[in-house]
Amino acid sequence: MTTEVVEIDWVPIIELAGKVAREIAHRWAVVGPDDVKQEILLHMMEEKHLIAKYQGDEELLRMISWTAGKRYAAKERAHYDLMDDQYYYTPDEARLALRSFLYTDEELSDLLGKEDDLLRCRVTDSLVSARIDAEVALNRLSADYKALLMKVFVYGLPPDGEAERRRSFRAVDALALQMNRTIRTRKKVGEDA
Repeated sequence: MTTEVVEIDWVPIIELAGKVAREIAHRWAVVGPDDVKQEILLHMMEEKHLIAKYQGDEELLRMISWTAGKRYAAKERAHYDLMDDQYYYTPDEARLALRSFLYTDEELSDLLGKEDDLLRCRVTDSLVSARIDAEVALNRLSADYKALLMKVFVYGLPPDGEAERRRSFRAVDALALQMNRTIRTRKKVGEDA
C-alpha cells in the first residue's frame, strides 16, 4: 500500500494569503499584513494534507485564509486590549454609533441604562463615547462616504443597488478605522502632555 505524495504549488497560495492578509489588516487596526500573512501560511503548512487535496479550490483556500487570519487578529486585539487598556471599535460598533445620531444628546442621555427598541441595544456610557468618536471620525472621511453613511445608517434609507450597498459597508469600515485612529491619537496626545 503506497500513498501518493501530492506536490503543492505554493505560489498562488502565498499570493492569496497576501491578499487576504492586507484585507484583514485593513479591517483590524491592531495587526499588520505581514504578520497576518505569516500566520495564514503557518496554518496552511500545518494543514498541508488538506491544502494538497483542495489546492485547486481557490474559494475554499480563501475561506481557510480568512479564518486563520481573523483568528490571529482577534487574538492580537484581545492581547492589546488587555495589555494597553485600549479599546478598538469594530464596524458593528461604528454602525450602532451612527444609528444613535437619530437622538439629540439630551434624548440619548435620558435613555442611559435603558433598552432602546430603535437602536436594538441597551444605551450605555460606551455608546455615548462611541457616538462622540464617530462624530469626530465622520468629519475626517470623504464627503461621499459621509453622505452615504448618513443616508444608509442614520436615516435608514436603502442603498441604490448592490454596488452602493457594498460601498456603504466599505464606508463603515473606514469610519471604524478612523474612530480607532482618533482614540489612539487622543491617547498619544494625552501621554505627551
